[in-house]
Amino acid sequence: MTRADVRVVDLGSDGRLLEDTAGGLRPVPAHRLAAHFAEELAPPAWATDLLVYVHGWQATPDSALTAVHRLLALAAARYDDTRYPRLQPWRPWTVLIRWPSRSLPSLGGYRRIRDRAHVMGTDGHAARVVGRLLGHLDAHRADPGTAPVLANRDGQYLHLVGHSFGCRFLCEAVQWAAEEEPLTLGWSTPAPPGRPFTVDSMLLLQMAAPRDVFATGFPALARAPLRGPVVATYSQHDRATGFWHLRAEKRAGVGYAGIGTAPAPVSAIRMLPPDTPYPLATLDHRFVSVDASEVFVRGSGLAGAHSDHLRPETAHLLLSLAGHCR
Repeated sequence: MTRADVRVVDLGSDGRLLEDTAGGLRPVPAHRLAAHFAEELAPPAWATDLLVYVHGWQATPDSALTAVHRLLALAAARYDDTRYPRLQPWRPWTVLIRWPSRSLPSLGGYRRIRDRAHVMGTDGHAARVVGRLLGHLDAHRADPGTAPVLANRDGQYLHLVGHSFGCRFLCEAVQWAAEEEPLTLGWSTPAPPGRPFTVDSMLLLQMAAPRDVFATGFPALARAPLRGPVVATYSQHDRATGFWHLRAEKRAGVGYAGIGTAPAPVSAIRMLPPDTPYPLATLDHRFVSVDASEVFVRGSGLAGAHSDHLRPETAHLLLSLAGHCR
């Protein structure tokens, strides 16, 4: 346990959930996942929104935790119920998912972590573990009952936030559930009851995956348990998903050039300043590609602005998504 508003989940290189024991970190057996989540990850009654954050390339355990707290601090600084009238109040509780993402800062190192992230989410256990985690969080929100707009009666909403390769984990987990049975996507479309879980929004920051990944790698997201949109940012100052991704996969990544083809129409918008509201109509689409090239500009060296995603504008986008869920 860290601070009261953030809990940490660690995955091994095979995607298994790890727990801290007297003998060090050890995998949690599959049959104990539900019990482990119940013991360690009970959403508190005071929370209005539940966030699940997965970090990206080159993050250490400490830097991943620092990034989450920085994003939460930016959101807290931006929050004002006059700017976000539907968020009354905003009390987030966050689960940080950490995984071994460190490598040499080279083309070979980039490919190594790319392959690890892919294997962890497909041949490994990460998709099932994260999917089960989302199911646990969804089940332990109060039942929808009579609350409006598919929120539970305590007003807790579930949001996914990923950065870089961490976006792949979230997409794999949501697709894992989508492949269990047909589901729906989109705020305009009510999600039927009895699903493995329902997610209210997914924010993918500088995703390290090919532009056509939603059409070729995650086609089931079109029928996934997502009530809100899949929103992906990109910046042409991101060298990790531009320069390195282009050399590793012979094509630019989502984080550099935005969402390409997808199993549903893609809406293209510009990242807005913190004081400019996002109208519902701009975000209420199945896939939204957000040009952050004027915002995510800082950075030097091999990755460029790949990790310049912790900005007030990002917090504004997150709060806007959370507000439009209501």
